[in-house]
Amino acid sequence: MTREEAYTLLTAYTKSESLIKHALAVEAAVRAYARKFGEDEEKWGITGLLHDFDYEKYPDMKLHALKGAEILQEKGWPEDVVYAIKAHNDYHGLPREHLLDKTLYAVDELCGLITAVALVRPSKKLEDVKVKSVKKKMKDKSFARQVNREEIRKGAEALGVDLDEHIALVIEAMKTVAAELGL
Repeated sequence: MTREEAYTLLTAYTKSESLIKHALAVEAAVRAYARKFGEDEEKWGITGLLHDFDYEKYPDMKLHALKGAEILQEKGWPEDVVYAIKAHNDYHGLPREHLLDKTLYAVDELCGLITAVALVRPSKKLEDVKVKSVKKKMKDKSFARQVNREEIRKGAEALGVDLDEHIALVIEAMKTVAAELGL
């Protein structure tokens, strides 16, 4: 299981540039948490990279992540990676028991919100995104309305981290791939 194999799988199923950028953002955030928690950064990063690889083909939330999990199982990917990907979709009601499961869930929606905040900045750069700006936009229900704010709050709580600290860590992680994200 290598990052190169994961990226090849991602791009075989995902053609949307915005979905690929989202995968890269989530990968960076999950890797940052792996470092923070002393976990396997490569495995965690790959999990973040692949979490939505099936979404373009299976956008129905009843199928999304389950179909991806089936594909990953058939290809022999580790069970903890497969489970974390399945569990990140609330629709399936799977408990997020392991730190990887909780981390993937916690950063997924937040990466989308941070991207949206960056895109409305005059510079369109992550460098100019602050925690305060993200929290302000979280309160504005009409802004990036597809982003589930409750999942962001629940995710930080499940990780046992303060929301401000969570947002700051994810912003910093996304800055490491800002060029790839176009931000």
